[in-house]
Amino acid sequence: MNQCISLDLGKPSYITKRLAPMLGNGILRSNGHLWAQQRKIIAPEFFMDKVKVMVGLMVESMQPLVRKWEDSIEAQSGVMADIRVDEDLRGFTADVIARACFGSSYSKGREIFSKLRKLQTAISKQSFLFGVPGYGLLPMKKQNEILSLEREIESLIWETVKERESKCKEACSSEKDLLHLILEGALNDQSLGEDSSKRFIVDNCKNIYFAGHESTAVAASWCLMLLALQPEWQSRVRAEVAQVCGGSLPDADSLSRLKTVTMVIQEALRLYPPAAFVSREALEEIQLGNVTIPKGTCLWTLIPTLHRDAEIWGSDANEFKPERFSDGVSKACKYPQAYIPFGVGSRLCLGRNMAMVQLKIVLALIISKFTFSLSPKYRHSPAYRMIVEPGNGVHILIQNI
Repeated sequence: MNQCISLDLGKPSYITKRLAPMLGNGILRSNGHLWAQQRKIIAPEFFMDKVKVMVGLMVESMQPLVRKWEDSIEAQSGVMADIRVDEDLRGFTADVIARACFGSSYSKGREIFSKLRKLQTAISKQSFLFGVPGYGLLPMKKQNEILSLEREIESLIWETVKERESKCKEACSSEKDLLHLILEGALNDQSLGEDSSKRFIVDNCKNIYFAGHESTAVAASWCLMLLALQPEWQSRVRAEVAQVCGGSLPDADSLSRLKTVTMVIQEALRLYPPAAFVSREALEEIQLGNVTIPKGTCLWTLIPTLHRDAEIWGSDANEFKPERFSDGVSKACKYPQAYIPFGVGSRLCLGRNMAMVQLKIVLALIISKFTFSLSPKYRHSPAYRMIVEPGNGVHILIQNI
């Protein structure tokens, strides 16, 4: 299903309809030729050579979080602080995406993302997982709130797009932020009219926020929760960061050599993948292997179930064992295609490289500065709210090294 390249297999319409206020008709929601066209424009901006250029701003965006935690330790006892880390990590990833997308105007980007978070919260109140007709419909007051937020967000993005259009031709390539580059790609695409290119930008700003900010913050939260239970792996990561970075801040070169950090992230994404499922709808009758899928049929793969299948991963499938990835994904399990935190095939997540780099920076900087364990306040409750996030947040007890 994931490796099928036919445009006749796409995102289910009943889900995408409900997500329209959040995602517009951007790359996460679109199907067919529109999806293929958007991927062609956006994908090159997330290749690793482009992501490496963003490493400096990512490291810079982590500094306020580190200082905030140091101040919390000083304020609470001078020795240890009890911190809810998931909200702080959301602030970090929002800052990264805002800086990457909006450059010097990133404060406006943060305002947009704040409203998008409210919109996501409002939409996630409805149950759209299996699309039971009439189930999970929102009261009129909540529907009006969603509509109002959608208009506010689009208005803010329109303003930014107009500001950028005038600068797009003037800026040299070294000054162009992500929004510049995507806008330029849209304007240069002959198949998009002027109105369509602006709509393309508005919708995909929303998509980049959701995929690049929210999902990465949640993944980082799960990483810290698991490491809080594993002081041995904290020590191993700390030793690797010290050896590779030599006391300096990580850069693009050193990040690529953090093998232990990568294994920890891969295992955390296996146990707690932010995406709960992969779903597809047969937009026309289609053949998958020797199975004929009738038009209108929805197909589902539940990722957490797949990632914990003992037949694929072994009897220790529910245990945190990063060493299973020591020789890469291909040797970690029976079928490499069963590991899909970023999907697989033609709809592989465009932001995979950016997410992995951000997660490496988070772990490298936090573990080199602090030791931590789970707080008594922590209550384990994975919750499905468009993505699988810690239902009660992640509270940890943190100390300076």
